[in-house]
This record gives sequence, C-alpha cells and structure tokens, in this order.
Amino acid sequence: MTKTVLLIEDEPNIIVAISFILQRAGWRVQTHSDGANAMEAVARERPDVIVLDVMLPGRSGFDILADIRAQDTGHDVPVLMLTAKGQTKDRARAEALGVTQFMTKPFANQAVLEAVEALVGQKA
Repeated sequence: MTKTVLLIEDEPNIIVAISFILQRAGWRVQTHSDGANAMEAVARERPDVIVLDVMLPGRSGFDILADIRAQDTGHDVPVLMLTAKGQTKDRARAEALGVTQFMTKPFANQAVLEAVEALVGQKA
C-alpha cells in the first residue's frame, strides 16, 4: 500500500524538488500551499506524514501544527517541519507544539526522504 505525504509548502521550487524525490521513492505526494485552509487538506488527505513549512501565506505553520495536534485524529500523525527560521526559539516552539522532527532550510533532498521514511517507520 502506497503511503501518502502531505506537503504544505508555498515555494514552487521546494514543492517540485521534494515531490520529485518522494515520488521517485514510491510515495504518493499531495501538495498544498495556503496556510489559511491547510487543515482542510489535512482532513481530506488523511496523510501518513506531513511535511510542513513554517512561513505560509494566510497562516503560520506553527498554528497549523497546533491544530493538527489538537484534533483527535492528529495526535499520531508525524510532522516534519521545514523552515528557514532555524533559531533555537523556533525549534523550541515547534517542539512545544508537538513537532516530530524539525529541519532547517536549506536542506538536502535525500535528508528529507530519509526523515520521512524514518517518521513513517516510527508510526508503524
């Protein structure tokens, strides 16, 4: 059974790069680029893992993460947060909200693939 990744990211180049590397590895990748209605995409897709940007139009990735963790169905969904904001306070905020893993931009595509695979492996 193919696992689904929901990529919530607004940078087109990052969307293309991450989608390519994950699809090539056999993942089903769904993308969403607007923070304002990202929770609708989470509910619709019911992903095995979420890759979430912090800075999104309409709504912060931190707020989206808080909503994911507040839902009954969102407690066990692994979330890999990607951000250009790699300061200690940002990492601490993400951890307090329940992020599974935190990765700063720029990143290696292979590192994202390995992180996603490890996160889904933890869930199994």
